[in-house]
Amino acid sequence: MAAPNEIAPAQLTRLIGIPGASCIVDIRTPEDFAEDPYLIPGSFRHDPKDPEGLIQRLAGSPSILACQKGKKLSQGMASWLRSEGLVAEYLKGGTEAWKALPAAPRVPYGALPGNPDAPSLWVTRHRPKIDRIACPWLIRRFVDPEARFLFVAPAEVVLVAERFGATPFDTEGGFWSHRGENCSFDTMLDEFGLHTEALDRLALVVRAADTKQHQLAPEAAGLLALSVGLSRQFRDDHQQLAAGLPLYDALYRWARDGQGESHNWPSEKHQ
Repeated sequence: MAAPNEIAPAQLTRLIGIPGASCIVDIRTPEDFAEDPYLIPGSFRHDPKDPEGLIQRLAGSPSILACQKGKKLSQGMASWLRSEGLVAEYLKGGTEAWKALPAAPRVPYGALPGNPDAPSLWVTRHRPKIDRIACPWLIRRFVDPEARFLFVAPAEVVLVAERFGATPFDTEGGFWSHRGENCSFDTMLDEFGLHTEALDRLALVVRAADTKQHQLAPEAAGLLALSVGLSRQFRDDHQQLAAGLPLYDALYRWARDGQGESHNWPSEKHQ
């Protein structure tokens, strides 16, 4: 019988990338992590010897604890958190079970620029449309939930990056930018090891809309229209980003399990 606070890797795949999902906490020992320096998408590292610090960091949010094999560390930490009134589960089989799951993405620990144990800081051109909203969505949902983003005039991106220690993205000639026919969203999927069927399907729509190749995906015209409309509703780029994240949440769910659904009228004739 499964433990009441246990979650299987296959169940976890359905939660990753979904807004409001439990925080995923990697509490492997430094030795175990050094043997396999990859993270479950959207997770963050925390010292297993510091439960009080984790309680403060979670700030009441539900969590899923992952150690190497899903035994003493994650089960003990999950119970500790539950004793403090928090909702906490542990990953059955730990990161080893996640690694064995077919096609399960894993984020290379060294791929995130800067200090991987601290919130990342990114900078790009102001007045975002498509890539510059899609990329922050991808980072927040699958790489670093605490990531911060700066939007500045194009001529100031490099200087702001140097002054504040930020990483430029979607800038001409930059590392985190377009490569050949692919857009910045594609680059991030490559570098973060996030190629899944759903994210690749979403990437095709983003690429088609961002590079004016609507023949690649019919949904691209709709994404462009919504993106332009959003940009005209907000003068503040951060408010626009906040409003744009649910748009990509919806597109991700479509790409994951809704692309086969259609609609017509009158509906009775098509049931």
